[in-house]
Amino acid sequence: MILADVHTHSGFSSDSEEPLRNIVKAALDKGLKTVCLTEHQDFDYPEEGEFALDVPAYQEELLRVRDEFSDRLEVLFGVELGLLSYMPDTLRDFAKSANFDFIIGSSHQIDGFDPYYPEYFEKMGGKNGILHFFDEMLASVKAFDDFDVLGHLDYIVRYSPEKRYDPLDYREVLDEILKLTVSKGKGIEINSKGVSTLGYPHPHSLVLKRWKELGGEIVTVGSDAHEGARVAADFDKAEQALKAAGFAYYTVFRARKPSFIKL
Repeated sequence: MILADVHTHSGFSSDSEEPLRNIVKAALDKGLKTVCLTEHQDFDYPEEGEFALDVPAYQEELLRVRDEFSDRLEVLFGVELGLLSYMPDTLRDFAKSANFDFIIGSSHQIDGFDPYYPEYFEKMGGKNGILHFFDEMLASVKAFDDFDVLGHLDYIVRYSPEKRYDPLDYREVLDEILKLTVSKGKGIEINSKGVSTLGYPHPHSLVLKRWKELGGEIVTVGSDAHEGARVAADFDKAEQALKAAGFAYYTVFRARKPSFIKL
């Protein structure tokens, strides 16, 4: 059973209005042992000021809430850092700017576009837009490695107009991403938000199985909740996906070091 949700957001992220305490209280109410807040930091975002994290204010509130819940729940200090291949030094400086427990490296924007908005696919097309996203992710992982896991690896598919997504169509670039991530000692995450948007947790089961085949060991589990009600949502599906891929454990990071927990 998965008892740690290590991908959550509160009002310190631009796309959430939920108080941080509500996220932590929801984790406790749902019987979790650990929750990690992973607020967004995306540099060079198309809308100026969006996804710019006030780290001192966030850390102050997290420490206050952590102290309140210290005898009932482990509360970890994380960040979801937007990967950008062209500014690795800025990302490195940020990663070292605070004593994070956990850093998720996620691709949220390509060529100045966030594929959440339709303009990206209007410019790039469906299948080509997905391929370009994976190419940019590969370039980012080559340029920067001060993160712990790759977040929602096939995030792009949530918003693609392509009605059919088969990872085998992108196997060459996906294999390069996975092999490079393994070689750097990094992990990937299972993101259960995919269940509500795609019908399965990110990444696709074929990608997760391929990760295991290539020697990938580190897999964290997160709901990507932006409100308390979504904390640990669809974790039963995430556990099924892990077991089907051959995993007997999941991972939690503390002080940037992985611990493996039996399912």
